[in-house]
Amino acid sequence: MASEQERGDGPLAGHLVIDLTRALAGPQAGMVLGDLGARVIKVEAEGSGDDSRSWGPPFVGPEGNRESTYFLSCNRNKESITLDLKADEDRRLLERLIRQADVLLENFRPGVLDRLGLPAARLLELNPRLVVLSITGFGHDGPEAGRPGYDQIAQGEAGLMSITGEPGHPTKVGVPIADLLAGIYGVTGVLAALLERERTGRGRIVRTSLLGALVGVHAFQGTWWTVAGEVPSATGNHHPSLAPYGLFQTGTGPVQLSVGSDRQWLAFAPLVGVDPRDPRFATNSERVANREQLISEIEAAFARGPAEAWIARLEKAGIPAGKVRRIDETYEWEQTRSQGLLVEVDHATLGRIALPGPPLRFDGGGRREHSSPPTLGQHDQSVRAWLDEVEPEEPGKGS
Repeated sequence: MASEQERGDGPLAGHLVIDLTRALAGPQAGMVLGDLGARVIKVEAEGSGDDSRSWGPPFVGPEGNRESTYFLSCNRNKESITLDLKADEDRRLLERLIRQADVLLENFRPGVLDRLGLPAARLLELNPRLVVLSITGFGHDGPEAGRPGYDQIAQGEAGLMSITGEPGHPTKVGVPIADLLAGIYGVTGVLAALLERERTGRGRIVRTSLLGALVGVHAFQGTWWTVAGEVPSATGNHHPSLAPYGLFQTGTGPVQLSVGSDRQWLAFAPLVGVDPRDPRFATNSERVANREQLISEIEAAFARGPAEAWIARLEKAGIPAGKVRRIDETYEWEQTRSQGLLVEVDHATLGRIALPGPPLRFDGGGRREHSSPPTLGQHDQSVRAWLDEVEPEEPGKGS
C-alpha cells in the first residue's frame, strides 16, 4: 500500500500500482488506475523506456527533449523509474516494490516473466495480497498463445475489420481499439480482484487479451453468427439492424440521425416527404431490406437544405441527430470541456500542456489534480528514497 503522504484523492487513494507495461494496452490500464487515485510507478527500460516514447510523428518539445504525443496520451498520473530487469540488483529493487504494491501490471509475451525469475508463484510469494493484471495478444494458453499482440492484427483476427467500413473493404477502427479495450477490461478485473481481497485477504492473477477484449464487444454482431448462424458483414456508416440510422449527406455536409422506434419513424418520415405507411418502409424490417432506396429518398430531401438547419428540424421533431466533428472541434466544443474531458498539466520539459481527460466523474470526490506524463526516469531518485524509508535495504544488498 502507498503510505499516507503518497495518497492522493480518488477512490483508489492509498493503493500502489507497479506498471511494467509498454505500448498502449497496459499503459492505458495504468493510467485509468491513476485517474482513480492510485499511485502508479511506471518501470521502464534504461535508455529507451516505453516503446511508445519513440512513436511518431508528432513529436513536441525542444531538441534533445522531444516527446511523443502518443506516449503522452496514455501515461498521465504516473511516476517513471528505469530498471534493467536482467540485472540482479535492479530485479531486487523491483521485488522490494512488489512487496509494497497492491497491483502489478504486465503485458509481456507468455513466459517472459518466468525467464526473468518472476513467475506468478514468485510474485504471490513476495506479496500474497498482490493483484496481477496480465495482458497478452491472443491469450495466455491455447494453440496461438505465443503470438505477439498488435492492435490492427488483432482487429483483423477478431473479425472486427470485416464488419467495419464499406462492404468488401475491411477497415480498422480509427483508434487502437483492441489495446484500449484490453486496458479497460483489465481495470475491471483489477477492481473486482481488489474487492475480493477485502473478503479473502489474498490477491489473484487477472488475465485478458486483445483478442478477448474485441470478442467481448462483438455484441449483436456476435450473436448474429452464434445464434442465427448468419455471417454479418460491413454496412458502412449505417446500422445493420435499424433504418434509417446512420450518416446522410445534406446540401452542406453530413449529418447523422437515429430512428430507433416506430414512433420516431412516424415523426421523421414527413420531414423528408416520405409516407410512413409506404409498404417499402412501414416497419423497421422493411426499411432495412430497402435501405438503399430509403437512403436515396432521404438524401434527395436533405440536399435541399444545410446541415445545421436539418439538425435543428430533426431535434425539434424529437429525432436524435448530430454533426460529424473533427478532433479539434470536439476539444473546442463547450460540452466536452464541461465534462472535464480536457485537463491541463505541467510537464517537466514541455511546460503547461492540455491532455484528453478521464471519462469518469465522482460526485463529491474523485481526483482533483492530475500529474503530467513523466520524462524517462524522472522519479528514479524520489522512488528509491521513498522505498528506502518504507523498506530499508538489507545490509550488503545495495539497490
